[in-house]
Amino acid sequence: MRALVIRHKVYEGLAGFEAPIAAAGYAIEAIDADEPAFATADFSAPDLLVVMGGPMGVYERDAHPWIKGEVARLADRLAADKPTLGVCLGAQLIAAALGAQVFAGPVKEVGFAPVELNDAGAASPLRHLDGVPVMHWHGDTFGLPDGTELLASTPAYRNQAFRRGAQLLALQFHPEIGEDAQFEDWLDGSDDYVAQGGLTIPELRDQHDRLGPAAAAAGQAMLGEWLAGL
Repeated sequence: MRALVIRHKVYEGLAGFEAPIAAAGYAIEAIDADEPAFATADFSAPDLLVVMGGPMGVYERDAHPWIKGEVARLADRLAADKPTLGVCLGAQLIAAALGAQVFAGPVKEVGFAPVELNDAGAASPLRHLDGVPVMHWHGDTFGLPDGTELLASTPAYRNQAFRRGAQLLALQFHPEIGEDAQFEDWLDGSDDYVAQGGLTIPELRDQHDRLGPAAAAAGQAMLGEWLAGL
């Protein structure tokens, strides 16, 4: 089996998700949005498609012309109901591919905090995240696409996770982040963004050091269960 990982920035890769995907028997390949080959990459061929995060907005299509093609290819894959996972920007791109609007949210949500699971979320693989502070780093949100089921929320953002059957899972937050050494690349030059989320870089680094390992373990357990259900 083959898993294709879409990276919109090199430092926003699988992180803690790599281990459960490999353990589930997938050979992992990655492609970056700034590669020439990205424009013609076949999103329908892989057994699993994983769409990761990035600092750009889905609505910034003039600045990032590749977004239009990515959304179109995601729409084709989702129409075929093939296993697809989205994280942060990836979840927003999936929402757009399913016809929902993506737009700037009310606040920057930054730092480690738990998500609130509804009944559907508590009965899903997200149950592993119950009460566990997970990483948030976003300022955009989206409408819940038609035909999908909401799983989790936070006080600032209602739509934190949704699914469609067993084949599609979209997460606004970052449960892949834990002991990832590339986290320092996230922090580089992000003082203003982090401040808009109510934190300083040292405070966020401290959260990551204290809470990241448990968040990563919970995220890995969640993903392993989801993959087992495909």
